[in-house]
Amino acid sequence: MPSTHTCLHFHVTFSTKERARLIASDWRGALHAYLGGCIRGLKAVPLEIGGVDDHVHLLAGLRPTACIADLVRELKKASTKWIRSETPVKRFTWQEGYGAFTVSRSHVSDLVRYIRSQEEHHKKWSFQDEYIALLKRHEIEYDERFLW
Repeated sequence: MPSTHTCLHFHVTFSTKERARLIASDWRGALHAYLGGCIRGLKAVPLEIGGVDDHVHLLAGLRPTACIADLVRELKKASTKWIRSETPVKRFTWQEGYGAFTVSRSHVSDLVRYIRSQEEHHKKWSFQDEYIALLKRHEIEYDERFLW
């Protein structure tokens, strides 16, 4: 085959260190926009970004040469610097790890709706419950002693 064709969508989520509720609603939208710009700067396509006061969800299309670990590392690094300089939170830190899940093209619109409904969703579910549900849905083995 003379050319390469891919459709690589990733759902990435990570939280603030110790799930501290630091992402205030008055600057949350600006953070999400900044993350979208960072994703574009890393030659990926931001499809949806959302979250609440203690975590973010990203849906992005990646190139086949992209490394998810590098992308997340750069997003966290850049956004930490932005938060510390542009918001009242001067000692901000993201958690060390993250969750990254592949998403088929047929499920993108459902995931976009899910990310957009985070405020409502988290009136009923904690980030911890949500994250464990994601791990189970994707059949990822984990030891709860090492999640938090």
